[in-house]
Amino acid sequence: MHKKISSDQDQENLVDIDGVRLHLSHPNETIGEWIGQDEILNQLLACWLVVDDVDLPLSPRLVGPPGIGKTALGMAGSRMREQQLYIYQCTADTRPEDLLVTPVLAENGKIAYHASPLVTAMLRGGICLLDEGNRMNEKSWASLAPLLDHRRYVESIVAGISIPAHPDFRCAVTMNQDESTYEIPDYILSRLQPTLELGYPDKQDEMAILQYHLPFAEPEMLAMTVEFLQRSHELKLDFSTRDGINLLRYAMKRLQQIQDHPINKDELWREALHRCLGEDALDLDSLADRQQRTLGGDSMPLGLGDFFFTQEDPLNPDRDDDDEDEEL
Repeated sequence: MHKKISSDQDQENLVDIDGVRLHLSHPNETIGEWIGQDEILNQLLACWLVVDDVDLPLSPRLVGPPGIGKTALGMAGSRMREQQLYIYQCTADTRPEDLLVTPVLAENGKIAYHASPLVTAMLRGGICLLDEGNRMNEKSWASLAPLLDHRRYVESIVAGISIPAHPDFRCAVTMNQDESTYEIPDYILSRLQPTLELGYPDKQDEMAILQYHLPFAEPEMLAMTVEFLQRSHELKLDFSTRDGINLLRYAMKRLQQIQDHPINKDELWREALHRCLGEDALDLDSLADRQQRTLGGDSMPLGLGDFFFTQEDPLNPDRDDDDEDEEL
């Protein structure tokens, strides 16, 4: 496909495609370091390699629980490749025109067309991270189908144009492992490969991550936070490194606030834990036990009769006949 694309020499944030002028988005300028888990970063970079003239880059899924660093991984990959990064936050309300080109009424009363972060990355040869992609509906995903295969273009119905992707354009999608998401159709999943799964960091890496984000943290509280997180990971609870950063940040603010008064740092840290993560976080073992029983555990499901009769009552319609035989 050949499309006439010309950049405005005076205003680099404007691009003309087939007579339609697009206002481009700004790249993400967030600065941060990727700490630990080098292998998953290498896997992401491998997806974006092109090993032959007829080869195409892959658009992987970055999968893991919330707060584990999926977005930070995409940022790290863009820095390693020295490409501009554009992030689009997917939601249940995302429409195809939100993903591509949005019409906006300008001051002069005319329609101005604004390119999304995704389309801007396509035109500039940058990297786009579709954040929390499994919160987006199928109609919006369908508009990206030709971009994610060998065709590498999108069609904006609003602007009436087809937009090809720059050869250097790269893409990845983050997905949370929780229930508040859409089920992505198979024809899209087949285009979002491979799946790269992020796990929780080990103790050394988690300590380094918290120290990087909170270099002012009090060592004793820092150690308590890391021990809490590591224990929660062992128990398969969903407290993340992001949760640790937030509770530690709150604890340090409280410590600063009452620094002129005698205070037990352990009590202050537990207050921060309670306020940030809830009362259940104060006893991880009990929380893990309750979650296990909620998920099934060794318990038997209750029948309707169990709500009105005891299990031993002969009138219980859900009573096991074997129990009756044993009584006889």
